[in-house]
Amino acid sequence: MRSEVPIIGIIPARYGSCRFPGKPLAQIAGKSLIQRTYENAFHSDHFDHLIVATDDERIFEHVKDFNGEVVMTSINCPTGTDRVVEALQQLQFTHDSIIVNIQGDAPLLESKVVHEVIDLLRFDNQEVMATAVFPITSEDEARDPHVVKCVLDKSGRALYFSRGLIPHCGEAGYHPSAQYYHHLGLYAYRYDFLQQFVSLEPTPLQLAEDLEQLKALEYGFSIKVAIVESQSFGVDRPEDIKRVEKVL
Repeated sequence: MRSEVPIIGIIPARYGSCRFPGKPLAQIAGKSLIQRTYENAFHSDHFDHLIVATDDERIFEHVKDFNGEVVMTSINCPTGTDRVVEALQQLQFTHDSIIVNIQGDAPLLESKVVHEVIDLLRFDNQEVMATAVFPITSEDEARDPHVVKCVLDKSGRALYFSRGLIPHCGEAGYHPSAQYYHHLGLYAYRYDFLQQFVSLEPTPLQLAEDLEQLKALEYGFSIKVAIVESQSFGVDRPEDIKRVEKVL
């Protein structure tokens, strides 16, 4: 897919992950996690430019070695979104661009999912931010605090995101007839909105849940949500590598 609107993909890649230090360079069936994530996104053919934004010289040189586009950013970026914006400040893209933040630990992200999120902004000029969810099919997944859940309004915009169980149904909390959605950490932003978003002060719910997207909701912005079919999962811990290798 190519669009009349420039589509810029940026993959933030931090070396110092608390749960998995050096994660971007972890090997998965003979290639690093960051290389697999980059090549998977690159081959989807959605992007006019695809760039890794990193804070580490080892990652920078590694991306250069596999012929990826990469920029160096500060080690002091508080979030991946801040790293995306710092990278944009070094690059010359027009203000009508759509910026897609692709998690650096998502080597299995499906092309059709990226397509659907981008299209939420391409075909509606009123929307400034978009993301994706897929249906949860088990109680264990719904209750897992490592899985971010999302509830939506009737127009397909996010009402709330939580690591807790939402919706919470009765005393048991979970009910098999309720609809639960698993949030995918993929975001598309309009260029100018993204600049505004990172300038906003953190908010109470954002800090309480440790979910940056809540800041947008707390300031009154809407987040359009694509409901997709996806089997993708991120590499959060070393044991996730074997799961990815099985899929590959």
